[in-house]
Amino acid sequence: MNTALKKILIQKSESVFEKVQSIRRHLHQYPELSFQEYNTSKFISTLLSEWNIPHKKLANTGIVAYLGNPSSKKCIAIRADIDALPIQEKNICDYSSKVNGVMHACGHDVHTASALGSILVLKDLQSELNGCVKILFQPGEELLPGGATLMIKEKALEKPKVHSIIAQHVFPDLEAGKLGFKSGPYMASTDEVYIYIKGKGGHGAMPQRSNNPIPVASHLLSKISNDFTLNKMLEEYFVVSFGKIIANGATNVIPETVEIAGTIRTLNEQKRKSIHQYLEKTTQQFSKKYKIKIELKIIKGYPPLINDTAHTKFFKEKAIELLGKKNVIDLPIRMTADDFAYYLQKIPGTYYRLGTGNKRKGITHNVHTPYFDIDENALYYGTLSLSWVAINYLQNFQK
Repeated sequence: MNTALKKILIQKSESVFEKVQSIRRHLHQYPELSFQEYNTSKFISTLLSEWNIPHKKLANTGIVAYLGNPSSKKCIAIRADIDALPIQEKNICDYSSKVNGVMHACGHDVHTASALGSILVLKDLQSELNGCVKILFQPGEELLPGGATLMIKEKALEKPKVHSIIAQHVFPDLEAGKLGFKSGPYMASTDEVYIYIKGKGGHGAMPQRSNNPIPVASHLLSKISNDFTLNKMLEEYFVVSFGKIIANGATNVIPETVEIAGTIRTLNEQKRKSIHQYLEKTTQQFSKKYKIKIELKIIKGYPPLINDTAHTKFFKEKAIELLGKKNVIDLPIRMTADDFAYYLQKIPGTYYRLGTGNKRKGITHNVHTPYFDIDENALYYGTLSLSWVAINYLQNFQK
């Protein structure tokens, strides 16, 4: 372990903390929805220009910044997503969202501020990088098709070619000061499922003249539930669940249609394909059995997120050197998703968790809720860990 380098990075991360905090608070007050991050992008670009950091725009509102030697044969990328969610914030604090109905409820303001903090830490150490660091400020992580696909399409991973990529994500289940890692499959693919059942509506008192789609929907969901029990899903790491059903009838009106919506989550493409085939076969069978029209629509979302084994092992070891073994934990598989998975299909890398919780202060609310917030000390650890991991990869990683 390079003790001298560690000391320098700690000192620099401490010295830029207040700046990083102010950046995060600004971003939190002025959130923007996916692919609409125009002011956020302008704000980031302005800071980079003030700091004399080379950068360029990609994917409309995305930005790629560069540190070190762009002609080097070794390059690591840091991904920071910049979009917010359509949630009305209910926190009351100095930096609460000023945009009605929009909130950084998934911590992308933290990711962006930490990445900018790592630039401040590393910009005076560029001669020691032994390579190139790219920082990807990516739009639209929360919305299909995912900003990662656009950044890749516009060659964010090329010129110079990226050899490894990292991203950190807020995690309120972990106390600030801790990091979490998971090698191999970590997060799920995500597909949207829509089922439209069209029968024949009519008077509720004369059901014999109708073909009621509601019992068909009920039987269909019951069969799917019986075939995909909760125990089976937990054991095999997949999810098929439905959260929306609309049948706009009345006490005396049989509706003509029922609309159902849900999600499919899997950890591998084979299971994903088999579930798609099952739903296609089952809906066709029900259509034939009940003499009713059933349309199935599946919108494929992000692929499974699979962390590279060698890179994750290296990054975890470096995290332990930085923070101590007790502050670096092994994470379980989870069925949420992130479009960072697209980068990992192209190049090896790691998606890890940044502890942001503080039970003593009551900071425990989960992401995607109107009360989500962080212990802002996490910004120091976010800045420090990104800087430490990136520079150690360039100086020490050997596959």
